[in-house]
Amino acid sequence: MPVLRKTDYTGKITWLGHVPAGIGLQAVPSDQLDLGFAGIAGERHEGENRASCVRVRNLHPEGTEIRNVRQLTILSEEELALIAADMGMESVDPAHLGATIVVRGIPDFTFVPPSSRLQGPDGVTLTVDMENRPCVLPGREIEKDHAGFGARFKPAAQNRRGITAWVERPGTLSLGDEFALFVPDQRVWAP
Repeated sequence: MPVLRKTDYTGKITWLGHVPAGIGLQAVPSDQLDLGFAGIAGERHEGENRASCVRVRNLHPEGTEIRNVRQLTILSEEELALIAADMGMESVDPAHLGATIVVRGIPDFTFVPPSSRLQGPDGVTLTVDMENRPCVLPGREIEKDHAGFGARFKPAAQNRRGITAWVERPGTLSLGDEFALFVPDQRVWAP
């Protein structure tokens, strides 16, 4: 019996980008991404392993080598619109957020359950790690182009920052492709 249940939800890819290694957080828009087991070649978050960071410091001392489950940053077009509205902006450029993928059509996207899968048309499959909590770094990128708005990002992005994910099955993604959403077939944890 499969442990992942296909949902009726699909997410259409409306934006793609990558953050070149060594240049900061800002993403470069792309029409297509080739994903390998290590993520995107030459990308800031490329690699099957990575050094642990502040997000897991209660588990590992910072800098400890761990599995890289943060290869990709995926955001919701609908949640980005809400962030922009709360910031008093017409829109928020996903490039300022270091985004890899923006999808439209999956409700409550930031809270898609960990271990869910997003599967593209050629079989490329991404595994959801968890919510990508907002931090000040995207605000700094926004501030460069929109003075006075950067500090508004973190509070506006609360519960809307999207997810991090890693490549389970390599493949190619293009603008306009659709992901099928699979979620774990288990009850909610209730200790």
